[in-house]
Amino acid sequence: MFVRLLAAAASAKAATSLDVAASPRNQAPPSNSTPIRTGLPPLRVVSAYPAAAVRGMPGPYPGRVIAVKSDRSVDVATGEANDDVVREMMAQGMRALTGATTTPEAWRRFFVPEDVVGIKVNCGGYPYCVSAYEIVAETVRQLMSVGIPANRIYVYERFQSQLDEVNYAPHLPEGVQIAAAEHANRYTDNAGYDPKTYLEANLFGEEDTRSSMMRLVSERLTKIINIPNMKDHGATGATGCLKNIAYGSFSNVARTHQRGVSHTYSVVGTLATIEPLRSRTVLQIMDGLRGVWHGGPFARTTKYVFYPKQILFGTDPVAIDRLLLDIIDNQRREQGVLSIWDRSPASLNGRSSAPLRPTRAVIAILIEHVPHPGNRLAPAAFILDALQRPLQIDLTPGQKKTVNAGTLEVYYPGAYIFVMEAPLAPHVPLTQITLNVRRNVQTPLMPVVWLGVALIAAGLAFYLERWLRRLF
Repeated sequence: MFVRLLAAAASAKAATSLDVAASPRNQAPPSNSTPIRTGLPPLRVVSAYPAAAVRGMPGPYPGRVIAVKSDRSVDVATGEANDDVVREMMAQGMRALTGATTTPEAWRRFFVPEDVVGIKVNCGGYPYCVSAYEIVAETVRQLMSVGIPANRIYVYERFQSQLDEVNYAPHLPEGVQIAAAEHANRYTDNAGYDPKTYLEANLFGEEDTRSSMMRLVSERLTKIINIPNMKDHGATGATGCLKNIAYGSFSNVARTHQRGVSHTYSVVGTLATIEPLRSRTVLQIMDGLRGVWHGGPFARTTKYVFYPKQILFGTDPVAIDRLLLDIIDNQRREQGVLSIWDRSPASLNGRSSAPLRPTRAVIAILIEHVPHPGNRLAPAAFILDALQRPLQIDLTPGQKKTVNAGTLEVYYPGAYIFVMEAPLAPHVPLTQITLNVRRNVQTPLMPVVWLGVALIAAGLAFYLERWLRRLF
């Protein structure tokens, strides 16, 4: 195991990118709002919360990143982490970051017993790359050693469905709160978001132009610890500290990238500057025990999982994310695939000076049933039979092809998620993959159905009556 100081001062200037210059607008905004100029489309922040004297980001250690590595931290054969090694890595990292002589002293640099602390985890890479149980559990232990009661510690994520999958509770002391803003990524329940603290932007002509902060962040927490993973992302290049704390604390953020156009670069940074999120996020602990070098931010297969076997510590999310880009890009280079920095039209459109080669794409369509009250009759056999349907598509550069994925019969109303994955990397980039779902929903007339049920019941009653008369 060794501890290394990375990017001290080298990223200090980059950290100032969190400070976004304000500019006037033609229409006078509310008194508690700050218009932001980021080019087109314009972004407008609305928040009544003042900034702290010392903002959590970039915090007291701008540009300073501590990397702690250990070959014994993860068993690559099983993917399991070594709890004892991880605890020692956490202790050494916190002491190196703060200069404290003891681990409790290092944690007391950030937290006091009166704090209400949120731990922002990342569950999107379930089952193979989520914020490690061992890191989250050790974080909770150290917070409690400071004197913070378990019931004032919140492990949080936007979606309860993801938290249910990962299931942190058995790994944590009794009383630790597990909190989410909404059940799943449907954007149908906004009760967990603060309507007075939001980013407003019309990005693609969408109907809802606001992304609101979680109420837990704005109304309850006094401090936040950010524990992201090391994963690539098609729109942002990598998903690390900034994206985890920004997109994981606001509603309606998937609208920022679609149809090959991405506004994530400006939106991610802007969301991270909104108070009180910026002031209250005081510590960044990047889980680099496992990582995803392609196909992120999800990890439905181990094919793209790798093992950096390290944890990064700091208060400056920009400095950590800058190092993350190199870690992901180096792994992609080893695999012989495109760099995350390569945004050239030739790469994005599949056009290059290299000889044209056919590519074979394998797309897996995952259909997941989402149970709702009253949908108890949804046939389980259908869910299992349609769980994964791989399609093989042979293409030459510049060619388009439509493939029929098949017909699915749904015997009872319900909600379904269609997720497309690419288990095998194609030889040349695919410019677009679209799943078209054509619906032919036949809804029965319920009065007719109940009439049929009544007739069947009457027939059975008549038959039973005659049978009982013969018997007795």
